[in-house]
Amino acid sequence: MTFTWRSVDPPPEIRLGAGQLLRVVLRGVPLVGILLLGVLATVVLRMIERPVFKLHRPWTPFITQWVCRTAFLILGMRHDVQGTPMIESGAVVANHSSWLDIFALNACKRVYFVSKSEVADWPGIGTLAKVTGTVFINRDPREARAQTKLFEKRLLIGHKLLFFPEGSSTDGMRVLPFKSTLFQAFFSQPLRHRLRIQPVSVIYEAPPGADPRFYGWWGDMNFGAHLVQVLGARRQGAVRVIYHPPVKVDEFADRKALAAAVEAQVRAGMPAGHRRAASAHRGDETAQRR
Repeated sequence: MTFTWRSVDPPPEIRLGAGQLLRVVLRGVPLVGILLLGVLATVVLRMIERPVFKLHRPWTPFITQWVCRTAFLILGMRHDVQGTPMIESGAVVANHSSWLDIFALNACKRVYFVSKSEVADWPGIGTLAKVTGTVFINRDPREARAQTKLFEKRLLIGHKLLFFPEGSSTDGMRVLPFKSTLFQAFFSQPLRHRLRIQPVSVIYEAPPGADPRFYGWWGDMNFGAHLVQVLGARRQGAVRVIYHPPVKVDEFADRKALAAAVEAQVRAGMPAGHRRAASAHRGDETAQRR
């Protein structure tokens, strides 16, 4: 089942003048160039990595990190990191507000995203996701066993998988209840006693004077229009990535207890203003923990 979060308040209106369009070109051209260079370098290097290391990727993730860090430099957007990314085997779970999350989280640590299967077919984004080793899944309970085996395979060779347990992106002003279904894979016998899960809070600060939801991308918002809005901003804001202490899977009785614990940490990392905004719109939160 696919869930898309929608707000009762309409998204910020996108208005572009001559100045914004010029900034779109000045930022967009080098950004596309960096992305294409990264894809080309990754594809070429994978031709060496794949036959020698198979699923292991000792080199190409560093290209992804470089591309993502460079993207924030091109945008002129501050990227801050708090806490320490874990070095142990395990997974990372974070709140989801924007397509920018991919850059923000990849810039910090070598991770492999877990994404719904539809993303593989999205123009541009799907190609980038495939090249960087994203794990694509169908949100179908009938495929739970196969997904567990896939997660086991990737986690046991040392890949850090990154999940968005909310199941949808939001406006960045709230954290939706975490869906616990995917957490069940962590309780399989090969994984339960060796995995740690690290909660991460991703917080966006809008440009001065802009709508606080400026970087949020949700509901039926058009990706192209939102991309142009971000590229055309006269001044950019910031994104802050907070790494919370990892928790051990075998310290929890079941997937629901684990999901609730890491959700609480991610939620606690959000600024007070964000939590108040979410409280004022609880009627918008139609996602329920399963």
